[in-house]
Amino acid sequence: MEPRFNLFDSPTAAKVAKRFFNVASALEGPALPRAVRELVELRVSQINNCGFCLDMHTKEAAAAGESALRLHLVAAWRHTTVFTDAERAALALAEEGTLLGDRGVSDETWAEVRKHYDDDQVGTLVCVVSLINAATRMNVIVHNQGGSYEPGMSARLAG
Repeated sequence: MEPRFNLFDSPTAAKVAKRFFNVASALEGPALPRAVRELVELRVSQINNCGFCLDMHTKEAAAAGESALRLHLVAAWRHTTVFTDAERAALALAEEGTLLGDRGVSDETWAEVRKHYDDDQVGTLVCVVSLINAATRMNVIVHNQGGSYEPGMSARLAG
């Protein structure tokens, strides 16, 4: 599959992409553990079949110290023993927040998220799920390909 369009060739899309990277950098920091953020971004990327985002978030998570085992098992997180209850709640929110048309975010999932995360963390999680969904959709529409991402590249693009 060949890329259809380079978003950076469009002045407007390039401005939006740069702002996306800047918004994403605002979600970094102490509010939410980086591992949770990367796992959520990885799971949404899997659901939306975004090769570019899978490449980015797999490599960023590995560079941050995430184990290969956990990265390989994200797609089947419900059937593993390697994720904490808090991570499971975040992954459930990621799935339900991505597949909104199915039923939205259930009260049970929301209660689990609230059990494990404070207000700032919940706000951050909601923003992470929303932002990665938008990013994956843009990349899938234009057929951005995965495979050439290098850790830290997104920070350079935001600059």
